[in-house]
Amino acid sequence: MNNIRIGTLVNGSTAASVIPQIMPHGFESFGLTFWQTTQGTDLSELAKRVREQLAGSDIVISTLGIFGNPLTGAGKNEDTLASWERLIDAADAFGTDLVTGFTGRMPGSIDASMAKFGEVFGELAKRAEARGVRLAFENCDMGGTWGNGDWNIAHNPTAWEKMFNTVQADNIGLQWEPCHQMVSLIDPIPQLRKWVGKIFNVHGKDVTIAWDVIREYGIHGPREFVWHRTPGFGDSNWTDIISILRQAGYKGSIDIEGWHDPVYRDELEMTGQVHGLNYLKRCRGGDFIPNPV
Repeated sequence: MNNIRIGTLVNGSTAASVIPQIMPHGFESFGLTFWQTTQGTDLSELAKRVREQLAGSDIVISTLGIFGNPLTGAGKNEDTLASWERLIDAADAFGTDLVTGFTGRMPGSIDASMAKFGEVFGELAKRAEARGVRLAFENCDMGGTWGNGDWNIAHNPTAWEKMFNTVQADNIGLQWEPCHQMVSLIDPIPQLRKWVGKIFNVHGKDVTIAWDVIREYGIHGPREFVWHRTPGFGDSNWTDIISILRQAGYKGSIDIEGWHDPVYRDELEMTGQVHGLNYLKRCRGGDFIPNPV
């Protein structure tokens, strides 16, 4: 059943100490993430330690992620572009072919970011292709809109069309999750059917939408109307999501993005994540049962 693996995200800087602690819970993949920079991490040594820890198991490193703004390189993002390059070069040592993150964005509208996106990721896509690596962009808006934002342009399907027309490469795609679309009140199911061929990795994060609050106060009032959730506690139909992925021949992973749930947090974080893990495994179909012969 694990041609679609169910895993979780782990901070790259602490991965070597965290992974052995959570391996027994039944995760099938780990995505390693870095915030803005990989400086301070010996990627070769980390890859060696992680591969040793996973040896003898069927667990894989699904992705390496760098989340910052490689287009401006401003402030704490000054190393983000170089970190994309380092992770592309290091991917094979971790046993993965996928590097992910934010696109970054220039000041102003998404349209104003397209030229720089093409310049930066046109080169990164070539570097990655030469090493057999794919690149995928998370669909998180990070508080941005079409007109303004500081982190990412890859949060709207119109932007995806512009991005993939600007850099026409088969090895660039999406790191998709229903959460970020539902926060914008986009129905994720028809979007997934349309874009599934460009989805290289899925983040396991869900949403609870308070439609009663929206109907009474709208989305610009004082009341919260949406919460990020661990899968199994939100509104997404993960059975449909996994069925659509299977029908399209998806062979990647669904990696839970934890540390967002407003209820299963703090001392309940891993309780929630393991519930999400087991829930997604059930949505995947449960244990494999061979047919009679």
